[in-house]
Amino acid sequence: MGIHYDYKSKRGERAVLRQAKREARLARKKAKRKNVVEEQNSAPIMHDILKPITLEDLTNPDNKK
Repeated sequence: MGIHYDYKSKRGERAVLRQAKREARLARKKAKRKNVVEEQNSAPIMHDILKPITLEDLTNPDNKK
């Protein structure tokens, strides 16, 4: 028995590994694409133009407005 007898017998195993690798790569791409779309949908909240900017507005990390 040489290496050439082993090659064809493992053909199915290699095909399954290639398919798993391909599906994992596609899943990563899909997740990345989904994150980009979600980031575009979430517009940053802007400060009210008519209200003057105070030091509290600039320094308070809990204030989301």
